[in-house]
Amino acid sequence: MKVQLHDGSIIEIEKNSKEGFEVLNHSTSHLLAAAIHELYPDALFGFGPAIEEGFYYDIDFKEPISEDDFPKIEKKMQELAKRDDRIIREQLSKAEALKIFKDNPYKLELIEGIDEDITVFRQGDFVDLCRGPHIMSTGLIKHFKLLSLAGAYWRGDSKNKQLVRIYGTSWWSAEELAKHLSDIEERKKRDHRLLGKQLGLFLLSEYGPGFPFWLPNGMIVRTEIENLWKKIHRRYNYMLIDTPILLSKELWITSGHWDHYKENMYTTLIDEKEFAVKPMNCPGAILVYKNSLHSYKDLPLRYAELGHVHRHEASGALNGLFRVRSFTQDDAHTFVRADQIEDEIKSILKLYDEIYSIFGLDYKIELSTRPEEGYIGDIEIWNKSEEILERVCRATGKDFKINPGDGAFYGPKLDFKLRDSMGRIWQCGTIQLDMNLPERFDCSYINKNGEKERPIMLHRACFGSIERFIGIITENYAGAFPTWLSPVQVNLLPVNNEYHLDYVNELYKLLQDEDIRVEKDDDNEKLGYRMRNSQMRKIPYTLVIGDNEVKDRTVTYRKYGEKEQITVPFDDFLKMVKKEIKII
Repeated sequence: MKVQLHDGSIIEIEKNSKEGFEVLNHSTSHLLAAAIHELYPDALFGFGPAIEEGFYYDIDFKEPISEDDFPKIEKKMQELAKRDDRIIREQLSKAEALKIFKDNPYKLELIEGIDEDITVFRQGDFVDLCRGPHIMSTGLIKHFKLLSLAGAYWRGDSKNKQLVRIYGTSWWSAEELAKHLSDIEERKKRDHRLLGKQLGLFLLSEYGPGFPFWLPNGMIVRTEIENLWKKIHRRYNYMLIDTPILLSKELWITSGHWDHYKENMYTTLIDEKEFAVKPMNCPGAILVYKNSLHSYKDLPLRYAELGHVHRHEASGALNGLFRVRSFTQDDAHTFVRADQIEDEIKSILKLYDEIYSIFGLDYKIELSTRPEEGYIGDIEIWNKSEEILERVCRATGKDFKINPGDGAFYGPKLDFKLRDSMGRIWQCGTIQLDMNLPERFDCSYINKNGEKERPIMLHRACFGSIERFIGIITENYAGAFPTWLSPVQVNLLPVNNEYHLDYVNELYKLLQDEDIRVEKDDDNEKLGYRMRNSQMRKIPYTLVIGDNEVKDRTVTYRKYGEKEQITVPFDDFLKMVKKEIKII
């Protein structure tokens, strides 16, 4: 397939490649804008990029629209596509571009920030500011669907006007589009907000927007994940710490957060002194490090913390457990010598791989390198650090890509993109090299020559946010958690309480004594109703106890999601469940 690039060159790319999908969707966003331009002539256009599974366009409408308007817009898009207009690249001077877009303040703002020749792409009567690339004509756009509306601040800044963001998706075949739409419907069924309510995991209340309440079942899931995290971290020689939620303004000035992050911090006065609720755990870990003197022999020093942090997110951005104002970071801060960076990164990658594999989550890695300007630290350390990160990424055998210039000003970083059972990508883990905070806080260790030397600090989080990770795996498992993680692991159903309840009570006690999370449903409802209820609650094992089970001291179990019922001696069942629960 031929596509036209920013510089005017035309190249061939594979239609079914990632790049081919992105070009198709970017071109479809322009088709959407062209249709909007005809239907709503007063609309003003912002950005219209391709994204992971489709595209969006941010638009300033003079009159409200809703998803009820989608059929009309899609019909107009189809009409325009059938015209098969060529998509033509044009190169303009800044003056020419300013004249064409003189009535659109959003495009004018973008043009003013461009210091080179400007390109637009024209299709029929519609022209848009764009670098491309694009397919050659609109006739190739045939299988698309508008999906949803959302609010989006211009350029992501809450101080700017909120535009309407229209999401859509475009595919090369009707079959691909149908499958994607089916996947979307499946995702709706897996929505963690819906499952959270159905399974009694968490509560979101108007009395605390963005501050989730953990219900008993959710607290079990959370506790199991945290216990797993602690167990693995102890094995990797991390020391667990806990630092205060409230710390003084002076600390946040030293760390730089006060100047760069104050608007997102919650503050209060204590004894007429200003304090802030921590949005990050790093400064607390540094105070722990500085609590005592350290020799080069002590390093690496690994501090791990399940730190409760608060950040003021815009109310419109809040989204279940995915975007909250109060969450727990599974942070770790490691202080290393420069010669220890490579081995430490390898150790962290091994730890991450172990944890992610437990949840069946595959991942890719992105390496972000030194910014062109504004970075701190010795460029030789930057170069060496980036070389080390790239080397250890290659050694993992995992897919990774490099994002040039996208590192933090204090050091390069690795981001971990997880892929769930629905093929969605989530950023969770991160590893960041930091040469800034050790400098700001005057951290040091005594080197082998008896001199003070600055350590390098590694920030890393595997889950990123416990809350968000639970939201992700709830949708990944569709609420059917594996046995080790399930709030209730075994549900006992007596066929008839008069004849079978005594044996059920005995089994209940035996399972409890083995730390199995067990319930019994001895209501007077019919067995079929109780069985359906157990399946609705997605309990891994439902045991039906009747005459034969009492007589033979067996159990008949049905595993969630399966129809087969299997009868085994109780001791065999117990061994099977205990083996399933013991994951490490």
